[in-house]
Amino acid sequence: MITPNRLENYKPTLSLIFPTFNEEANIATSVERAREVLRRHFDDFEIVIVDDGSSDRTPELADELAVKYAEVSVIHHDRNYKLGITLRTGFDAATKELVFYTDADLPIDFRDIPRGVELMVRDGADGVTGYRTDRGESWWRTIYSVVYNRLVNAVFGLAVRDVNFSYKLFTKKAIRKFNLTSEGSFIDAELLARAKLAGMRVVEMAVRYFPRRAGRSTLAKPGIILKILAEMSRFWWEEWRNRERR
Repeated sequence: MITPNRLENYKPTLSLIFPTFNEEANIATSVERAREVLRRHFDDFEIVIVDDGSSDRTPELADELAVKYAEVSVIHHDRNYKLGITLRTGFDAATKELVFYTDADLPIDFRDIPRGVELMVRDGADGVTGYRTDRGESWWRTIYSVVYNRLVNAVFGLAVRDVNFSYKLFTKKAIRKFNLTSEGSFIDAELLARAKLAGMRVVEMAVRYFPRRAGRSTLAKPGIILKILAEMSRFWWEEWRNRERR
């Protein structure tokens, strides 16, 4: 928990994690825009791109960005391991005090990152999770999101509006305690559930959402959904049901 005496004198360092898979149309713009904002608000930051076995030009473009900017680094997976493992790779590589992750398809205004840091510090929280004020999605994705949010909240006793939204900010100290195990897209829910298990405080923040303009999302594919449900069941069985013994 961050509790500086005076917010205006607190200058945290930040690691921004970009999990990427076939984002050649977005990665350069995402890094450029993020870097522009972070330079204005943080004295020390890094941008970690984790390429999850992309088959397009994402790896090449990411490497070019790392050569161009000292703050940018790239980790390449030898194949597509999916979101959970990709984020865990990025979290393990993070070196700064705060760790933030979002997708590389420009779903947020990067100016909402320092706004989240300010909220975290002001509220003495260990993390911030964003929720979309305007979903701007297809009816199918909207139904999927509503059902999934209600399911996760019911199973794990949470009260989160937008579990899977890719706006997650935590202290590195908190991330290191989580011992994350998810391989797929259950990773977002696992972050929140493990924070609750650890007695940590996570606050919500409204964030303007920008739908993907290029590339394709795979989140709502049947195989992805089944993997989420399988990982949720395993996490509940192995971790959550025994929480009172802890």
